[in-house]
Amino acid sequence: MITDSKKEEIRETADIVEIVGDYVKLKKSGTGFVGLCPFHNEKTPSFHVTPSMGIYKCFGCGESGDVFSFVMAMEGVGFPEALKSLADRYGIDIPDEHVDGDDERTKKREGVYHALKYAGLFFYRHLKENEDAAKARDYLKRRGYDHSIIKKFGLGYAPANSQLLKEATREGIPEEYLAEADLVKPSNRGDGFYDTFRDRLMFPIFNPSGKVIAFAGRILDEDKKAAKYVNSSQTIVYNKSEVVYGVNFSKNEIRKEGEVILVEGYTDVITMHQHGIKNVVASSGTSLTSGQINILQRYGKRIVMIYDADSAGQKAMERGMNIALEEGMEVFLMELPDGEDPDSFVKQFGGESFLDYKRKHAEDFVTFSIHKAEKEGRMESPGDRTAAIRSVLESIALIPEELERQVYVQHLHQQTQKYRKGSDRELFQVLDKILAEKKSQRKFRKRDKQSGPNAPVPHTIGDFSPEPEWSGDSKPVPKKKPHYEKEIIRLMLSYGEKMIKFIGHNVAEDHFEDEELKEFYNDIIVRHVNEEEISVQHYSNREKPYPGLVGDIMLERYSVSEKHAKRTGSEVKRDRNPFKTAKYSMKPLRLHFLERKRRDVTERLKQVSGEEKSKLIKTITKLQQEITRIQKISADELFEDPEFLKSDDTSNFTGKFEYKMKGEN
Repeated sequence: MITDSKKEEIRETADIVEIVGDYVKLKKSGTGFVGLCPFHNEKTPSFHVTPSMGIYKCFGCGESGDVFSFVMAMEGVGFPEALKSLADRYGIDIPDEHVDGDDERTKKREGVYHALKYAGLFFYRHLKENEDAAKARDYLKRRGYDHSIIKKFGLGYAPANSQLLKEATREGIPEEYLAEADLVKPSNRGDGFYDTFRDRLMFPIFNPSGKVIAFAGRILDEDKKAAKYVNSSQTIVYNKSEVVYGVNFSKNEIRKEGEVILVEGYTDVITMHQHGIKNVVASSGTSLTSGQINILQRYGKRIVMIYDADSAGQKAMERGMNIALEEGMEVFLMELPDGEDPDSFVKQFGGESFLDYKRKHAEDFVTFSIHKAEKEGRMESPGDRTAAIRSVLESIALIPEELERQVYVQHLHQQTQKYRKGSDRELFQVLDKILAEKKSQRKFRKRDKQSGPNAPVPHTIGDFSPEPEWSGDSKPVPKKKPHYEKEIIRLMLSYGEKMIKFIGHNVAEDHFEDEELKEFYNDIIVRHVNEEEISVQHYSNREKPYPGLVGDIMLERYSVSEKHAKRTGSEVKRDRNPFKTAKYSMKPLRLHFLERKRRDVTERLKQVSGEEKSKLIKTITKLQQEITRIQKISADELFEDPEFLKSDDTSNFTGKFEYKMKGEN
């Protein structure tokens, strides 16, 4: 097993800002960082990383945790694999002994990752050493790829026979994991497996943190009747609609430039990297999806799309443009000269010429669409002109932000004024009509989904029905933990022994409704009795779910800016009197506990009779009397000041919690 000291070494070494930065474009904010949450779709950043505590928290969906839980969530692995992944990244040696995963699915994912990593090294080694790989090496040489770029992108060669299967099983990798990774397939004869990739140039596909998750294999014999590319099928670690080729190499440059260049092919990406253009990715041989756009949004807001000039490429460009607009990206498009693709253009003219060409010819989607319609003669007849303008308005209607829509409509007005001779009013009228049509379509689609024979009838008031709690794509909003329960834990963590004594004297574990917070409270009490450390740092370094809970409890959604405090000379404190804060948190805690107890007794009342029923009625009466008393009395009156706190110490509390025991000097 990996020792606790080794876990702490990994935790202390791993930079949570760097790790989260693999997936989220972070911006400095006060003592922490903020960005768009990777756990749900959002347009306004609500995801906070606090490096001093080593934790993250999203105030939109509630997700929180530490560096380990983030890796587990992003890569879909268990705790042991997250440890190993971070150890590998930061060069920390860990024991080779087997470590049990959380469950069978986690073990399978880890086994698949291991099989893919082994395959990547296997293909790379065979490209370098196998005699049969000479044609692959010649192909790469003709492409102009040097050793460094081949190594960087992990290019390889898959032998013609099923050699991967033989060597991997000899190394102890089970056939099950090789099959789950789509590295081998079952024989039609039912007598075992064979390699998925044979006699092909191999392109590993990586996730944002640099793990191999799939492969693409290119044929080397052009005369052979076979598909030019064979791609990995969907697996438990690879969803092609949510993968962007090259993003692991490009993410930092995309952040730096604030812009991503989207091309079609793997070789386009590699060639451009070799010529110094590094903010470039490809859509992995698939039509662009919203999942891929969401990945790119983490690193930059602006996208420049370059597609082939053939009809298929143009249709793909239009579809991709609309998806990117709908996801809130700033979209530019560019066509290269006839017969050129990014790979050939950069090889012929160089990286600087490409960047210069992009500066001159990349156009925002409105300008590009109108210029394209002009070139194709679609702005000549009134009917074609109307259709072209309406098509652009339909794209504008996809933009989520109203202000951006207004700006683009005015821009469209300027681009088409010579054809229309009118104002932008007519364009806004058409846009409003398109938006109304889209809203109506969404309403009907929603109604159709709910109109099955067993569909529930929604509760309505007048013509309105209540909106669902969650409108995002990923998952419903989890039940929020009661604020007053989190405050109790926060105070105990923040103010130490005397606060724990005070709260422990007035609060029992069954007062907590949230199970995780109840366990947190119990753990604090046990550690207090045993005179063990109780601190934010301790629980940030503990096992799941404590780091996530610490983030949820200790981080505030809104706080006074440090710059403002320095500028004004003011200091805003959250707890001017922590003792009083505790009272005002314990009151609703006790009140809700009694209300839950009353509801439970009321439910039991329905199932009993006779003497037992009479007892329960008396219990309900007493509970209601106590609830009424608590509702009427102030928190200060409800809880007596503890004997070990002196009133003169607490009345103007502004600093460290240093109440003294009676009799202390």
